[in-house]
Amino acid sequence: MVISKVESFILKDQLSKSFYFSQWEYSERCICVVKITTRSGEVGWGEGYGPAHVLNEGINLLRPIVIGENPLENELVWSKMYRKTLDYARRGVLVASISAIDIALWDLKGKILGLPVSTLLGGKQRDHVRPYATGLYFSDINNPSRDYEEEIEDYIARGFKSIKMKVGLGVETDYQNVKKVRELIGDKIQLMVDSNHAYNLREAVSLAKKLEPLNIHWFEEPLSPEYYEQYNELRNRTTIPIAAGECEYLRFGFHQLLKNKSIDILQPDICSSGGITEGKRIAALASTYGIEIVPHTWGTGIGIHVALNFIANLECIPGRMMQPDFLMEYDQTENGIRERLTYPKIELKDGLIAIPKAPGLGIEVDEAVLMEYAIPNETIKNITI
Repeated sequence: MVISKVESFILKDQLSKSFYFSQWEYSERCICVVKITTRSGEVGWGEGYGPAHVLNEGINLLRPIVIGENPLENELVWSKMYRKTLDYARRGVLVASISAIDIALWDLKGKILGLPVSTLLGGKQRDHVRPYATGLYFSDINNPSRDYEEEIEDYIARGFKSIKMKVGLGVETDYQNVKKVRELIGDKIQLMVDSNHAYNLREAVSLAKKLEPLNIHWFEEPLSPEYYEQYNELRNRTTIPIAAGECEYLRFGFHQLLKNKSIDILQPDICSSGGITEGKRIAALASTYGIEIVPHTWGTGIGIHVALNFIANLECIPGRMMQPDFLMEYDQTENGIRERLTYPKIELKDGLIAIPKAPGLGIEVDEAVLMEYAIPNETIKNITI
């Protein structure tokens, strides 16, 4: 069993309308996906989270390491990629390139063995995950006042029990927007807020204090990801749980969050933090500290199915026999690539998504759709053995 091809594709889709969060504008989707093929024709798919063109260059660097390896020895391949980049890529986009390849290897391994990735990880501890809707972005960064009602009605009608909204435009503006949303959704829907590290400590404390009466399920990325000790101080000055981790890399980075008691909820993105191989280690580390995990997701159906298989295997926090609310992020902003690239389609029933049972990640890629979104001449010429 030998890997013969590692192909990468940059997929791009222009949005019908831009949306904004505290840091910048989204006017398009641009995503890097990976296809790994064995000499006998088996295929696995992966995805990286981060700047697609930079991810693509990382995959170019890593490709010669992967070609010729046995896909069933995926942890050995991970170690070789990690050692190759250790001198200059202990954080950042090259780790996301490793992640994309690692995910494709797990998908490939599952398909070769006829087993879901959740089984390869050790088995399913649950059959369903409860997704939360990530939405309620800003439609105009210069005019933060907006009407949330139609979007909220759609989420509730489709069965979502939890919604995450964007903040980060200023303490008073955020407070008024969150208050408006809480009034619209009532008390039975969980509400989370995410500032994408827009605030300094003083501002974050001020906003958290104002939001405490609104029953906020968590305050996500209130501060820059560099300030581990300030995260700890914020936790001690608010009753709102603090969540972070999408900007962290490898178990070593997540250990900083945990040992500094920076967060209540850990949010690794498996497509950037080291892949499924490293995600398993991060989960073990979080369990050691008694911290729950809610993975960050953003991208295509590949990344969503990575999170589904990963969450399926997560153990409950020690001491808890049951932990029913295993949440997963489910982005609801416009994304034609996410909706069309993979099949079968994701189904939300009674507010839950079922863990896939098919081999590998549980999905296939429509390669006609892939080529429709692929940037011309950006598909990598591949080494074949």
